[in-house]
Amino acid sequence: MVLVVLLAGAGLAQQTGARGPVTNLPLPRFVSLKASEGNVRRGPSLTHRIDWVFKRRDMPLQVTAEHGHWRRVQDRDGAGGWVHYALLSGVRTVLVEMDLLPIHTRPDDAAPLAARFELGVVARLGDCTPDWCRISAGGYRGWARKAHLWGVSPDEIRD
Repeated sequence: MVLVVLLAGAGLAQQTGARGPVTNLPLPRFVSLKASEGNVRRGPSLTHRIDWVFKRRDMPLQVTAEHGHWRRVQDRDGAGGWVHYALLSGVRTVLVEMDLLPIHTRPDDAAPLAARFELGVVARLGDCTPDWCRISAGGYRGWARKAHLWGVSPDEIRD
C-alpha cells in the first residue's frame, strides 16, 4: 500500500512541476547509477539500515525525493530507497522493456533495422521525439519506440 502512495505522489509531483528542495531540479526525474554497487537505505543517512544493494552500473533510476546529500530513488519495478547522491549520475540511460526490440536507422517503423536489443539491456539515451528515442548499447545505435523503454517520460522531448 505504501508503494502505491509513493507512486501516486511521484505522478502528482510531475504534474504540479514540483522541484527538489536541495537541487531545484524537477521531481520526479531520471538519473543512472554511477557505481557498480549502490547501497539502498531505509532512510536518508548512514545510520539507516541497508535494505538491499543495486548491482548494475548505469541502471536507470527515478529520483522521487531529496534530503540533504540523499536521494530517494526507485527502479523499474518500484523497488528503491535512499541512495547517497555521489552514487548517481545525470547521464541518462534506459532499460529495454521488449525482447528483441527493433532499433531502426531513423525514427520510422519502415526504416532499415540497425540492430535488435534484448529485454533488459541498459542503453544510453540520446535524442527523443514524441514517440521515438535514439539509444545506443554494445556498439549499436539507432531509434527505438519510446513506449518500449523505461527511464524516459512519455511526454519527454530531448535534442
